[in-house]
Amino acid sequence: MRREIIFGILVSVIGAFALPGCDGGESGGGGTGGADELLLGGDTTVFDASSKAFTFPAAGLTDEGLIKHEEGDGAFEAIFVTSPSPVNPGLGPVFNNNSCQSCHANNGRGKPDDTLTSLLFRVSVPGESEVGGPNPVAGFGLQLQTRATIGTAKEAGVNIEYTETPGQYGDGTEYSLRIPVYNPADPYIPPPVGMLLSPRIAPPIFGIGLLEAIPEDEILANADPADEDGDGISGRPNMVWNLETGQTALGRFGWKANTPTAFQQAAEAYNQDMGITNPLVPDESCLGQTQCDGIDDDPEIPFDTLDDAAFYVQTLAVPARREFDTESRRGEKLFEQAGCSSCHIPVHTTDVHPARNESALNNQVIFPYTDLLLHDMGDGLADRRPDFLANGREWRTSPLWGIGLTKTTNGHTNFLHDGRARNLEEAILWHDGEGKESRDFFRNLKKSDRDALIAFLKNL
Repeated sequence: MRREIIFGILVSVIGAFALPGCDGGESGGGGTGGADELLLGGDTTVFDASSKAFTFPAAGLTDEGLIKHEEGDGAFEAIFVTSPSPVNPGLGPVFNNNSCQSCHANNGRGKPDDTLTSLLFRVSVPGESEVGGPNPVAGFGLQLQTRATIGTAKEAGVNIEYTETPGQYGDGTEYSLRIPVYNPADPYIPPPVGMLLSPRIAPPIFGIGLLEAIPEDEILANADPADEDGDGISGRPNMVWNLETGQTALGRFGWKANTPTAFQQAAEAYNQDMGITNPLVPDESCLGQTQCDGIDDDPEIPFDTLDDAAFYVQTLAVPARREFDTESRRGEKLFEQAGCSSCHIPVHTTDVHPARNESALNNQVIFPYTDLLLHDMGDGLADRRPDFLANGREWRTSPLWGIGLTKTTNGHTNFLHDGRARNLEEAILWHDGEGKESRDFFRNLKKSDRDALIAFLKNL
């Protein structure tokens, strides 16, 4: 991947030289100020809008950082096989996919399909684990592994069926939203009655290190769990278990903000998604099942491999915002008027990264369009499954940077936690709960204004 790394540096440099005239002298919406709005990832931003837009290292990495990033790229793309094998052994025996890249194609967004390539299902039963998280299901753990090695039964498949529900914009234009129903199929043992099932699409993974470097105080300052200001928005932090420290910590990552760090996210993904044990999660995902392989090879990857993969994710660049035309500017103002920016907070400033000696991530003004907090999204999007402090109606505010490149990078326009929305309009129309007023504002706009707001999002 050396060629892509060099090209990423070149496009970021070229973009930086082109920057002064990009916005035609207009100031940005929301008081964010001029041309800097192009730099969604601050000085780490790269200027690329191709299908590889999410695959470049952050601009400004040190030489040592670039080398480690490339090593992490190799770890991220490594395809695991069953043990024993001289190369990448340890897959399974039950798993969801055989590499990080298989779920996060081009480091972008997954979509629902019959093969469940980039859609997984978290499971639990009512109650809490000993650390306050979801309560594992006997024989299934916390995630359904929908594939298995030869001679082993997958834990279960999942059938997805959709029904359409019609609706109308305020001007009478019709639309339709699809409602998914998920049913486990062919489980290797009967699941318990009342098992809770939550679908999760593989999210984009660029910009993770920048999100990790946002000061905790800044995130908590935006929380208003009792809605004391009366604006209808009551974002809450999710406090979760940090496996490294053995203490409760602020959750930042995952659809429910149920993971505190990128390092832990990588470790749990290796274990749960691929069945690969590692120094942070040393027990097989099939622990307690009769079909565990019993091979004495744990941990199956060393610390350095795990650390390289985490560093790769932490140092993936955010692509630049692309245009400042009149329509997208108008859409940006409508985005603010709708109240979308109350949760999708545009701008943050990073501090010194808490885990990496990589100065490029530090002290950056970034535009992720998220508060990293939990919000009640209404009954229609509810999964009924608690995850630490997140209840069954709450989801973390997803970052919007790069969202307009989804079609280019991943060949689809499926959004929300399970990909049910087939375009950005449907994603907005699914908002309820704390997002209801913003949704209704959008629904009652005339078509030209709706188009302008969508143009703004596609611009990010």
